[in-house]
Amino acid sequence: MDERARPAQDIGMTSMDTTVNAKARQSRPLKFILELGPLGLFFVANYRFGIFAATGVLMVAVVAALATSYWLTRRLPIMPLVTAVAVLLFGSLTLLLHDELFIKLKPTIVNAIFGTALLGGLAFGRPLLPIVLDTVLQLDEAGWRKLTLRWGLFFYALAILNEIVWRTQSNDFWVAFKVFGTMPLTLLFAVSQVPLILKHELKSEPTDTKG
Repeated sequence: MDERARPAQDIGMTSMDTTVNAKARQSRPLKFILELGPLGLFFVANYRFGIFAATGVLMVAVVAALATSYWLTRRLPIMPLVTAVAVLLFGSLTLLLHDELFIKLKPTIVNAIFGTALLGGLAFGRPLLPIVLDTVLQLDEAGWRKLTLRWGLFFYALAILNEIVWRTQSNDFWVAFKVFGTMPLTLLFAVSQVPLILKHELKSEPTDTKG
């Protein structure tokens, strides 16, 4: 079929899909900045003013990052939203009770929630990974199962690691670990899943333009 004879609706949908994919690709650096920014401010504030002031800075920063994300995309990704709610809850307890225990427990509880949601959804045949990670991947059923299992176990591993670090190390070490340990570990794990993603990725069929 001649390209000029294609229905306008098909051309419009193809253009829309291309735009959506382009926006998804462009949003990844922004998502990284919005996630890393509050942690960076948390680290600097803790170094200058201590854990309690840093907790207040983190609370303000996650709200600002979430508002910026919504302003730019008109949507709230589930993972940053849950994280922001947890930061506000545990941060408030930390400041009101003047006890850093609560802000230290936050990563443990949040990662355990994500891990439970993924593995629980997998057990009931409902892979929640695309929702939790706000991903645009297109995988076959086996691929989603394997990737969901791996991410679920990884979130549990982060929860356990956080417990080990905050219980055995100083406040400053724990804060540094959140910035320079957790984020790089997550990125490395995500990159290590690329072979699995490529193996199970659903390939879109090429459009026949010759009729």
